[in-house]
Amino acid sequence: MHDRTANLLGATALAVADLTLGEATKATGLSASGASALVVLAGSPEVSVTELGKRVGLTQSAAARMVDSLESAGLAKRHAGRGRAVAVRLTAGGREAARSALTARGTPLAGLLDGLDAEQRDTLAGLLEILLSGAYDRVRDAELLCRLCDRASCTADAVCPVGQAERDAARCPQGTP
Repeated sequence: MHDRTANLLGATALAVADLTLGEATKATGLSASGASALVVLAGSPEVSVTELGKRVGLTQSAAARMVDSLESAGLAKRHAGRGRAVAVRLTAGGREAARSALTARGTPLAGLLDGLDAEQRDTLAGLLEILLSGAYDRVRDAELLCRLCDRASCTADAVCPVGQAERDAARCPQGTP
């Protein structure tokens, strides 16, 4: 069975991903996971290498190589974390690159929304909140879903739908009413 709405959603999702990742990687000169890591570290400055990898969808060894690259570029530094963990924090250059990544990510998104009037934008926002909540129910990892998210813009005048879905799931674990 072919569902036109599902197909349109898939095409839109892929186009949006290509546009946003393309701009974020162009702005930073990094891979998609590298640009995402900058954004994650900007919001969580004391993340371990392992946790950073998890949040951007990489294995621990791939995350370690990515952090090597970020350090070589002068964007991040390792330091002793809790226990035996090695934490990562951004340098001043890394913080600026993270801001650049978010700005570059937002530009094509704003351009796509320019074609909608205020009512259509509000309707789309409500639908996206529902879809993101459903995505959380499947993925069950808010940090991974929001790895390239401009959290300040998402939570400025509203509740983050992914964060709300995570809180709801914690109150009512899967399989319980």
